Amino acid sequence: QVQLVESGGGLVQAGGSLRLSCEASGRTFSNNYGMGWFRQAPGKEREFVAAINWNGVRTYYGDSVKGRFTISRDNAKNTMYLQIDKLKPEDTAVYYCAANPSAWAEEVYRMQGSYNYWGQGTQVTVSS
Repeated sequence: QVQLVESGGGLVQAGGSLRLSCEASGRTFSNNYGMGWFRQAPGKEREFVAAINWNGVRTYYGDSVKGRFTISRDNAKNTMYLQIDKLKPEDTAVYYCAANPSAWAEEVYRMQGSYNYWGQGTQVTVSS
């Protein structure tokens, strides 16, 4: 089993920054897993935010966050990060991290259905 725990969410003013973390653990977790961030705003479907391959060489972003969000990972710490800058009220959502043991193509990273493991989420609220 794999456990994912997000942290770092909170209330922040528009224009501010946050860094979310996702720590992975469990007997079957491997640093070879692809990982991603998704978010779900009230009344909306969960959407793709960003993803990163096992060694951090390849990263992918949703159109609405390009240029403001940066995904990274530290395999020595089994932790993935999401640096969020220039926050907007429309970024308000619950942010989830997810792990995919077999991701390869970009389109797979973008599909939430391809991820096997999910965290409980962390709330990000941006005030205007």
